Amino acid sequence: MKKMYFIAIYPPQNIIEEINVFKKDLVANFANSKALKNEAHITLFPPFDREIELEEDIHVAFQKINTDLSRFEITLNGFGSFSSPKNPVLYVKPEKNENLKQLQLNVKEKFNFKNYSFNPHVTVGYRDLTYENFLKAWEIYQHKIYQTKFLVDKITLLRHDGKWVRIAEKELSGK
Repeated sequence: MKKMYFIAIYPPQNIIEEINVFKKDLVANFANSKALKNEAHITLFPPFDREIELEEDIHVAFQKINTDLSRFEITLNGFGSFSSPKNPVLYVKPEKNENLKQLQLNVKEKFNFKNYSFNPHVTVGYRDLTYENFLKAWEIYQHKIYQTKFLVDKITLLRHDGKWVRIAEKELSGK
């Protein structure tokens, strides 16, 4: 049997709840029922599937990721979008961050079987957000002000068991 996995950074619970306010707005006003499906996070390695029997290998690779990096702050500042008519996404934008980029490269070094471009973001609306509703939401969100920051001190490995469940964490250990 196959399971889905992915690797992410989670902000603290208070920021997850702040971002949930935007997600609830998309549910209520833009028919985006999937908005609340996942907690706010920044994906370091996108979902992939593996046989459940190979999960130990995933854990081993996850523990081998070089996290000998100093803890660092990420600033979330405003909103952005991927305006693809087929799959529009509305998100909170992290400011450019070299530490985040390095951490993602370290993840990619151990999980390099999937080619993808790293465009860090915290998804607010997606999946069942129609393009028409996306355009209406973007009219509002492109001007909306939201800024906060949080300390990145660990990465998280998740498995999909009907919903995403955190199955391992690894602390950043640099000075």
